[in-house]
Amino acid sequence: MDTPPVCNYEGSDYQETFWDRGGRAYEDAVEAIALRRLLPEQGKLLLELGAGAGRNTPRYTGFERIVLVDYSRTQLLQASQRLGHSERYRYVAADIYRLPFAPGLFDAATMIRTLHHMAEPRQALSQVRAALQPEATFLLEFANKRNLKAVLRFALRRQSWNPFSPEPVEFAALNYDFHPGTVRAWLRLTGFVVERQLTVSHFRIGLFKKLLPLKLLVWMDSMAQLTGDLWQLSPSVFLRARSVGSSQPSGEGAFFRCPACGHTPLPDTPPLLTCPQCGRTYPVEDGIYDFRLQAEET
Repeated sequence: MDTPPVCNYEGSDYQETFWDRGGRAYEDAVEAIALRRLLPEQGKLLLELGAGAGRNTPRYTGFERIVLVDYSRTQLLQASQRLGHSERYRYVAADIYRLPFAPGLFDAATMIRTLHHMAEPRQALSQVRAALQPEATFLLEFANKRNLKAVLRFALRRQSWNPFSPEPVEFAALNYDFHPGTVRAWLRLTGFVVERQLTVSHFRIGLFKKLLPLKLLVWMDSMAQLTGDLWQLSPSVFLRARSVGSSQPSGEGAFFRCPACGHTPLPDTPPLLTCPQCGRTYPVEDGIYDFRLQAEET
């Protein structure tokens, strides 16, 4: 039952302090451009991993239904207050290493500003692949250790770790930068083919944001993003991958599976879901399905 540690934003005001009042208008705008370039025009069921307070959710306009997943209930509560409760949205608190979804359920998934918290990213990516149909679209963003600032600092001997080496670097607890080649290798090994890459947030420097108008910075970044398939030297990389191979059939109408024992289907019976195989129970409160086994065990 042991899984890697999870970065938990429970009780955090991350959306307000980092995005709303944190001077991140540039980062938000250029990420929106990257998403527009990579997203399918339409789809049926999207899995949004690391959804947080729902900052990006309104951008997924072409999808009929969206499942927001985050480990933090308070983040999902903020998302539900922003988006409301309707048939289009479902809110799920879960551990990414034990996703509670029937195999092959989704035709698309996104993971933005989330992989950098993964101590075992390949294991997390395997869980994502299992939840996707064959030929599904997966949009992934990751923090790039081979960014230009890190390369210059290494050349000037102002940092000890090598930005060109393949292993992740943990620059703070449960905060990792990854080599682009390593991320592509993980995706290939877990059943994905990378179709397109965009480099994002090239000008994430305080001085630039003070001296240059926001619109100019965003335009400059939008042009620089198009070099992503040639090289990756920005702090953030977005890519679109396609799931390949077959998916395990889960049975018609199956949505949830038990994250403890894997039984599928798990009957969807709010306010309490009970696994008919192992007897585990999962509450539904304030419209949020809670499948967090680690929260239960601690």
